[in-house]
Amino acid sequence: QVQLVESGGGLVQAGDSLRLSCAASGLTFGAYYMGWFRQAPGKEREFVAAINRSGRNTYYADSMKGRFTISRDNTKNTVYVQMNSLKPEDTAEYYCAAGQPDAAGTAIPDNYSYWGQGTQVTVSS
Repeated sequence: QVQLVESGGGLVQAGDSLRLSCAASGLTFGAYYMGWFRQAPGKEREFVAAINRSGRNTYYADSMKGRFTISRDNTKNTVYVQMNSLKPEDTAEYYCAAGQPDAAGTAIPDNYSYWGQGTQVTVSS
């Protein structure tokens, strides 16, 4: 079966960096767009970033542009998000997802078929 396993979360201070990883198995990784979403307590799931099948095209939420970088290694079936200049408002559970959105639909959670269990990121001020 399809498994997406996130790792790399933790407790950091404002201004620090983290790199999250998501290892995929049970699917043809290179055939899927990959996305990162996050959800803070009491809030809706929020789009963070996405990357197309080849890795040539990336998509970001406006608040993450310039701070977060998504990448993928199709030889390792893994997608990453490098998060720099972290802020307390970045505190959330971070999820990776695999799907088949078109380029205009990368930010829509319903366009993703498979989800990981999440990894917690906590940024202290």
